[in-house]
Amino acid sequence: MNNLEKIQESIKIKFSDINLLKQVFVHRSYLNEHKDFELDHNERLEFLGDAVLELVVTEYLYKNFKEPEGMLTTWRSALVKGESLSEIAEKLHIDDYLLLSHGESKSTGKGRKLILANAFEALIGAIYLDKGYKEVSKFINNFLIIKLDKIITNGLYIDAKSKLQEIAQDKYTITPHYDVISESGPDHAKEFVIGVYLENKKIGEGKGSSKQIAEQDAAKVALDSFN
Repeated sequence: MNNLEKIQESIKIKFSDINLLKQVFVHRSYLNEHKDFELDHNERLEFLGDAVLELVVTEYLYKNFKEPEGMLTTWRSALVKGESLSEIAEKLHIDDYLLLSHGESKSTGKGRKLILANAFEALIGAIYLDKGYKEVSKFINNFLIIKLDKIITNGLYIDAKSKLQEIAQDKYTITPHYDVISESGPDHAKEFVIGVYLENKKIGEGKGSSKQIAEQDAAKVALDSFN
């Protein structure tokens, strides 16, 4: 693991309990290959961090906006989704500190993004335990809630399928439809490839572990091509 001074400088927080910070980066798979490692994996910290994150964001939305709870819930979901958290984790170079098994260290794409998002939530849990609510609230504001204006202004809280349908109907008076291109893998680890079409023209293709996820991915690709 790289020296932890740099990550503390990046987040502008100096940990009192450095082992708490170190545990943030311990993936369960690492312990399978290092059974005598002195720390536990990060999943309990992630569990705590997820709850703290939701509370801080909910409190901010409640205090700063008068919209009904349905809209606030939609904004919160857009802000705390895994993709958003993994982006912040990448900017903080959390990948450089992760302790993973040999096999897991080779993971890429969505699998690695999930690991990064989970580690970011674990970091929130660790900050809460080490520094308390006020400090972790400040951290979440500085690194995550600053993205809220862009999400609201650009309508990024609208899910990709809904947004694509809105644009397609407005521009072409056509409703997009989705078809499965391929399906592979065992039942517990399926991968679907789905295309989204305007009439007979394919405008995007996406992958996912479920049809719903693959459809959302295809819609995002189509939206990127429109933009």
